[in-house]
Amino acid sequence: MTQPFVFRTINLDGQLLRTAVRPGNLDVPPLLICNGIGANLELVLPFVKALNPELEVIAFDVPGVGGSSTPTLPYRFRGLAKLIARMLDYLDYGQVNVIGVSWGGALAQQFAYDYPERCKKLVLAATSAGALMIPGKPKVLWRMASPRRYLQPSYTVHIAADIYGGAFRRDPELAMSHASKIRSGGKLGYYWQMFAGLGWTSAHWLHRIRQPTLVLAGDDDPIIPLVNMRLLAWRIPNAVLHVIDDGHLFLITRAAVVAPIIMGFLEEEPQRAVMHPQAV
Repeated sequence: MTQPFVFRTINLDGQLLRTAVRPGNLDVPPLLICNGIGANLELVLPFVKALNPELEVIAFDVPGVGGSSTPTLPYRFRGLAKLIARMLDYLDYGQVNVIGVSWGGALAQQFAYDYPERCKKLVLAATSAGALMIPGKPKVLWRMASPRRYLQPSYTVHIAADIYGGAFRRDPELAMSHASKIRSGGKLGYYWQMFAGLGWTSAHWLHRIRQPTLVLAGDDDPIIPLVNMRLLAWRIPNAVLHVIDDGHLFLITRAAVVAPIIMGFLEEEPQRAVMHPQAV
């Protein structure tokens, strides 16, 4: 039976972080979710519900989003990775598996790189290597530059098909359901998230990420063209690419398909080398 989430707001030297933990007892490290730009943790709950109910899950609102306070000064991904490590200390977690979605994929890469001992496996969904990415269409990027879709639900419904692609092109009700779960932290928090990624790239150190990595991409993603995910899978030594027949938010729209893929990856044990194989 699925355990309910335990919501807590913790104080890390004045920075309030809203967290949600779903307890579990599966024999794998908990799964930490780094969400997309402007996205509060409620938006990933449909995906979490599709995972094995025994898997422990940790979600949080980054500073300036949802129920977390907005800092006075902007931050960078390295500072956010350090904040995640402190959050895990506070919640009494050692090693975790990490999934990063879109903007959160950059944060997940940074955390895996800066704190390799705390990240056992890495899942990157609909994300890129940052500033050196192959960009989406200018119209899509222009709309992404504004927090308006998180402030006006009607606007979200209006542009969802164009910016998210995939199932959102075929089912208008998906946009209404998505918009109903949004809890905006305000314009400043959104702009701080954009600043965190300004000029950031992982391209020059992707080859140093040693964690087993699952790269998930949508084949109809207007925000992150598929070539970016192929680049990640090519540059990360222990990576495998899986392409999903959907758009940018396939983690939600195709949760029933994606969740088993992720669970299989998290539960898979690495094969030991056979030093002296027996002849058969």
